[in-house]
Amino acid sequence: MQLAGNKILITGGASGIGLGLTERFLQEGNTVIVCGRRESVLDELKARYPAVITKVCDLYSAEARIDLFNWIQEQHKDLNVLVNNAGIQQWTNITDDDFYLRAKEEIATNVEAPVHLTALFSRLASLRTIMNVTSGLAFVPFTKVPVYSATKAFFHSFTHSSRYLLQEKGIEVIEIVPPALNTDLGGKGLHDAAPPVSDFISAIFRQLAEGKTELTFGFSEAMVKAGPTEIAAAFNRLNPDK
Repeated sequence: MQLAGNKILITGGASGIGLGLTERFLQEGNTVIVCGRRESVLDELKARYPAVITKVCDLYSAEARIDLFNWIQEQHKDLNVLVNNAGIQQWTNITDDDFYLRAKEEIATNVEAPVHLTALFSRLASLRTIMNVTSGLAFVPFTKVPVYSATKAFFHSFTHSSRYLLQEKGIEVIEIVPPALNTDLGGKGLHDAAPPVSDFISAIFRQLAEGKTELTFGFSEAMVKAGPTEIAAAFNRLNPDK
């Protein structure tokens, strides 16, 4: 992937990892489009970075995903990079009364949305790269976020298949595999002790410049390389006995 001169759509690009990607891609000389659910957050992003193009879109809805694709086709048909970044993390237990309803929301946002967007945007003649943001929890689950961990395991597998299936269309598929970072994912303050997003972004852009298609950092790098013994040990560290 060339790091400059692209037109890039980043889902959920106004906060957390998505914001870090937005800022760095702008610095590298790209046109960046950001879609998100909250208009106020997009307005703040636009005020800070006037060059960013914003679009309100709730990816939970299939109709909204189709509307987003149609808007891109009409207004930005030269888009060549899709970044499937948007995701939610619910701290839940299977015994919670609202577990299934919250699980459905995670599955729709973290699985259905990127699968649907991949199918839609792969039809775009200009598309050359899809970047999927998965997680180190795709390799070893954290049981406080059981559905989130499972959605990222799904997305990791889907990314591998997409990379193979989209070769004939000339579309490169890149997986971004973050560890826990200092963001508000899952709730404010939950990840305050984690590494800063800026360190992660610097690391993955070095890997992009090297031509890598699986971008890792810290815990996620260790998990990608881990065997069964290391995975079991990591599970025990993440999920100590009650």
